[in-house]
Amino acid sequence: MTDPVSVSFAATDLDAIATAKGTVVVLADEEGRTGPVGRRVNKLTRGALNRLTESEGFAKVKTGQTRTIAMPVGMEAETLVVLRLPKKATQDEARRAGGALAATLGTGGLTLCADKARRAGDIAFGLMLRAYAFDARKTEKADAKGAVTVMVADPDAAEAAFAAPRALAESVFFTRDLVNEPANVLTTTEFADRLLAMKDLGLKVEVLEEADMEKLGMNALLAVGMASVMPSKVVVMQWNGGGDEAPLALIGKGVVFDTGGISLKPAGGMEEMTMDMGGAGVVAGTMRALALRKAKANVVGLVGLVENTVAGNAQRPGDVVTTMKGDTVEVINTDAEGRMVLCDVMWYAQDRFKPAGMIDLATLTGAMIIALGHEHAGIFSNDDAFCGALLKAAGTEGEGAWRMPLGDKYAEQLKSRIADCKNVGGRPAGSITAAEFLKRFVKDDTPWCHIDIAGVALKSGDSPLSPKGATGWGVLTLDRLVADGYEKG
Repeated sequence: MTDPVSVSFAATDLDAIATAKGTVVVLADEEGRTGPVGRRVNKLTRGALNRLTESEGFAKVKTGQTRTIAMPVGMEAETLVVLRLPKKATQDEARRAGGALAATLGTGGLTLCADKARRAGDIAFGLMLRAYAFDARKTEKADAKGAVTVMVADPDAAEAAFAAPRALAESVFFTRDLVNEPANVLTTTEFADRLLAMKDLGLKVEVLEEADMEKLGMNALLAVGMASVMPSKVVVMQWNGGGDEAPLALIGKGVVFDTGGISLKPAGGMEEMTMDMGGAGVVAGTMRALALRKAKANVVGLVGLVENTVAGNAQRPGDVVTTMKGDTVEVINTDAEGRMVLCDVMWYAQDRFKPAGMIDLATLTGAMIIALGHEHAGIFSNDDAFCGALLKAAGTEGEGAWRMPLGDKYAEQLKSRIADCKNVGGRPAGSITAAEFLKRFVKDDTPWCHIDIAGVALKSGDSPLSPKGATGWGVLTLDRLVADGYEKG
């Protein structure tokens, strides 16, 4: 697993700034003021810091941006970085500012002179998230980044407060690693093994094999993976940190590779279908975060792991399968496989755990990307309060999310001539009809949200808090939802 950069907190020591190695970072507020740290640095650099902060160019520097002085005189550091950040910076501003600092982190390490800044932890957290790099499959590894030391007025308090962000960073990295892995490495078996290893963190983990699923009647899920030599699996992860209350259930689509099946995808871009297990990756990362920070809540995570490929025994368009619920589904398009996986796992979760609420996550539809691009996940729900709490959590964590509609008129597009429903409803409102399909498998008394993360799970360019590739979108949101709405005490 990719490890986050090391972050530690130390008491502000003005004398130590002169001998700090690597990169030294000084904060400048909206007026360009740098405080006691800046005054010491300015003295060391013979006025160079003030010349920078008082220049016309620095006046144009925006919040979260940096300016650099290379080989600053009077200091042993290779680089002096001035980070523009208001005194009353928001959490999102501070995290993004930390993300900008990641580009300045080299092998010599970094000293962030935060002193009494109220968002020092958020700056460090943003730096950790942005400093991620996936090189597990490269023979030439990048040089290891140096450690980060954050100078603050109260290091003990800062260290205690940073325990949860540190757990979250590790868990986001766990999700990113899963999504970035190639399909010949992250098979269904390897995926399940990585989740089983989380027993060491205190999670209860079990694996349902194909024989178990056959007995349960999970024929929709099994039909997706029956052409693959990789066995289909369902992994159940339980974190019981609360009392006797019903758990929150998190369900993830785990298609480790998606060819589209008989309804074969175009060759261009198919290599990115290693990310079609993104929903399962987010669920796994969230469960890891809850275990690492010993969350006082009951949460169960279930992921359906399959490979959708092509062979003589692959399911065909026109086939009819019977779900665990008992509904029959006419398969119109074998590339609409994620909903077939989710519907059985969702029904199983409700039957077994009687959850207080249920959230499923999936890279489900290309239509979601057309609707919302790569900045927002689409959220669908049968419960306004539950959906509102989820949207609030996403907003708090700076992860874009937007509620989409549901309705009977959309559901009518799924009517089948020969079965209870079809698995697709045509091109119009494709992401909505996919959600309507899943809604069929939600019991009347279960608050439910469906999150389509097709546009946010993997990005083609760098983001403020993640490099090109897997983002880990959703781990922060779901952890926040649990912390705000389900934890005791």
